[in-house]
Amino acid sequence: MPKIVPAFILLLSSLLVYASDHWPQFRGPGGDGHSDAAGLPSQWSETQNIVWKTAIHDRGWSSPVIYGKQIWLTTATKDGRQLYALCLDRDTGKIIKDLKLFDVAQPQYAHPFNTYASPTPVIEAGRVYITFGSPGTACIDTRTFKVLWERRDFECNHFRGAGSSPVLFQNLLLMHFDGSDRQYVVALDKRTGKTVWQTKRSIDFQDIEPSGKIASDGDFRKAFATPQVAQINGRWEMISFGSKAAYSYDPFTGKELWRVEERAQFSASTRPVIGFGMIFYPTGLSAGQLFAVRTGGNGLLNDSSIAWRVKRGVPNKPSILLVDDLIYMIGDTGIASCLEAKTGVQVWQQRIGGEYSASPVYADGKVWLFSEEGKTTVLKPGRAFEKLAENKLDEGFLASPAIVGKAFYLRTRTHLYRIEQR
Repeated sequence: MPKIVPAFILLLSSLLVYASDHWPQFRGPGGDGHSDAAGLPSQWSETQNIVWKTAIHDRGWSSPVIYGKQIWLTTATKDGRQLYALCLDRDTGKIIKDLKLFDVAQPQYAHPFNTYASPTPVIEAGRVYITFGSPGTACIDTRTFKVLWERRDFECNHFRGAGSSPVLFQNLLLMHFDGSDRQYVVALDKRTGKTVWQTKRSIDFQDIEPSGKIASDGDFRKAFATPQVAQINGRWEMISFGSKAAYSYDPFTGKELWRVEERAQFSASTRPVIGFGMIFYPTGLSAGQLFAVRTGGNGLLNDSSIAWRVKRGVPNKPSILLVDDLIYMIGDTGIASCLEAKTGVQVWQQRIGGEYSASPVYADGKVWLFSEEGKTTVLKPGRAFEKLAENKLDEGFLASPAIVGKAFYLRTRTHLYRIEQR
């Protein structure tokens, strides 16, 4: 026993250092919006607690990712013809490298609300992986800024623009391609960029819309979600949302393990959270619901696998938070809600106003919500609604935040900020 305890402490401390020093992917180290940061400022403005503010050229809703002293994000021209990756110095905010990765002669259509640089990169020691969806994916050496490999051969009509972010799992880079023409998931060898497996979604997308029409409209085939990989009951699973279904795949082979169909829903855009033997996720647009699906299933799952579902106040774009035994969510139109994770019973619901796309975070013992108008609302977690603070920056948030050390790194429509107690 004396030998086991120090080893456990060493492992725990190494995980905490990792979480504090890096924000490597969409929604942070665990992909769930949690940070172990402490000492974050709860008040800021354009003149208060701003360490630096750096203008980011063109347009992009990708979130910043951070490894050590480097911050990476993407941007693109409004017409989608030039696609860029930017590296900034975390201490100063200076742009270290501005790389034009791809020229696109004939860009696909992207909805004005979206951009051509919305997928968030994923970073690890020595490498950052950048994708813009089918227009191009690249791996960059973070020391030399050399492009190590790239792929431009994935076919997918994103229809409204790409949104799914890549994730790393062991030696694999996992990505979604859910378009109006085809829908599939793919795993690349992160070292070479070569395809390890590619799996077509199993749902027949010649489906019937809620109106009764054949689903020829690409919106009914589209999804923007980011997968989550977890070991569940001893089995590795890639939890993945397409249009009209949630899936689990074996991340090593791409084999479909199970799926839950919900054919009234489409355009799923969030990342799942897992706890209490359940997977929690919003299903997407058109009468969207929050599902709690029991883990451990196989094949096509029926209603007996759904522990509970909720319709009221469910977000379409922001992901949800699981903190202790409570779920926190912010609806697209500014309604904040708290539910019991085990039952789905509503604990409280409060309108805080604004429009929301960015996903909330849990950090420094607080829940933080970021609006498209630039407002940040700080809540005390618990069974009673309690607002602790409210802040405002000039431009709104479409990108989700990053947190490292005692600082927020917030991307607005025009700038990247480092916000820290001054």
